[in-house]
Amino acid sequence: MKHINKNHIELTCAYGILIGLAFFSTFPLVWQILTSFKTLPDIMQNPTSLIPKDFTLDNYRLVLTGVGFPRFLGNSLSVSVMATLTGMVLSCFCSYAIVRFFPRIANKLTRFLIACYLFPAILLVVPYFIFLSKIKFTNNLVGLMIVYLSFSIPYCTWMLTGYFSSIPVSIEEAAKIDGASQLQTFFRISLPLAAPGIVATAIFAFINAWNEFLYSLVLISSGTKKTVSVALYSLTGGETLRYGEMMAASVLVVLPSLILFFLIQKRLTGGLTGGAVK
Repeated sequence: MKHINKNHIELTCAYGILIGLAFFSTFPLVWQILTSFKTLPDIMQNPTSLIPKDFTLDNYRLVLTGVGFPRFLGNSLSVSVMATLTGMVLSCFCSYAIVRFFPRIANKLTRFLIACYLFPAILLVVPYFIFLSKIKFTNNLVGLMIVYLSFSIPYCTWMLTGYFSSIPVSIEEAAKIDGASQLQTFFRISLPLAAPGIVATAIFAFINAWNEFLYSLVLISSGTKKTVSVALYSLTGGETLRYGEMMAASVLVVLPSLILFFLIQKRLTGGLTGGAVK
């Protein structure tokens, strides 16, 4: 009986700690969402209050119509989706080739790939700008996507090698005995088994591209081609900070990531646990 009570107390304490941490981590998002429905006088008088005194949708109306935020959302969405899809296709081929064709030097190759992240982003701005200027891709969303690929492909390849290496070679050998070619084995056996890991890696690649700020600020000069991160930063300019519009725009920026997490939450969990096996 004492053992049962002890387990019950430990379980209650564990759930209490998790609930507290969940509240602590979600409180800024809840405050941001509720503040986006406040008027500017209400925000200035009661900045820490949660419930709006005068509920209004003017902040969203101004962001969507006056600022033209849908265009910036479309720019970020197109660049992030194309960078993620292209990067995942190339990374799947690269990681599979490393695991299956170069198993002896796989660790060294992946370490070399992850070494690309040792360089700070600000250090590569000038070389990227010179390179894109020579190929006439400055102030171009395609050029921005190329820059994102140079970071996402090494990271995704490094992540996916762990998932492909966890797939037993005997399964692929059995498929080859049945007459499957190397490509058929890759598409019909390896990719479906590594699907949770591919989804988890794709989410990280998408979020990194979606939230990127520095290269978008430097490489894109046209106002109509700005991404959401730069557009959100532009709202801080001027003599008066438009807090209500900033909160509404921030909610719109966070919303796609939240929807993506909710839609593929189960696959994401399976992919994170599957990638732990290396």
